[in-house]
Amino acid sequence: MGPTILRKMPNTEVRLKKPIRFKSKVDLLPHLPGMHYVEIPKEVVDSIGAGFKLRVVCTVKSPKGSVTFQGGLMSLGRGRAYLSINKKRMKEAAVIAGSRIEVTLKPDVTEYGLELPEELRELLAQDSEGRKRFEGLTPGRRRWILHYVGQVKSTEKRLERSITLIENLKTLPVGKESFRAMLGMPPREAD
Repeated sequence: MGPTILRKMPNTEVRLKKPIRFKSKVDLLPHLPGMHYVEIPKEVVDSIGAGFKLRVVCTVKSPKGSVTFQGGLMSLGRGRAYLSINKKRMKEAAVIAGSRIEVTLKPDVTEYGLELPEELRELLAQDSEGRKRFEGLTPGRRRWILHYVGQVKSTEKRLERSITLIENLKTLPVGKESFRAMLGMPPREAD
């Protein structure tokens, strides 16, 4: 019997309720040069029952290392899925393309699919218009903001990025919130 899952209202995200462990491998995506991935076998995808609308916390373990990260399942074809794994994470887990690994998937219980940096949390608590615009973004755009703000170590830099993104976001028309515009960059010119 597969893992217990929690089903929400129709057309909303289904969440894994208990961790699931399995053996897999790290490989290279043929259609995206340089992009490595962790394969999620069809049997695991079927047992989760969530299709590809699932955010997870993934732990990749090899004999020489391990790494834990958040991600979303992507379709690999023939019922299989994958999670992308960057070079930094591969180094931490001590794996290369072709490495056999042990994988644990757990439910991602964060509100946005990534941790909300404290500096952005404080800014949104003080700026109701900014919070409303942030909440109106697609989940992917919100995660992009969280990643962009949270990837730097300096508190000052995280605050600076938070302010820049939210102030730019408030000036953009709803539905026109491109990454470049939120960074304050001009649109790319058409070729």
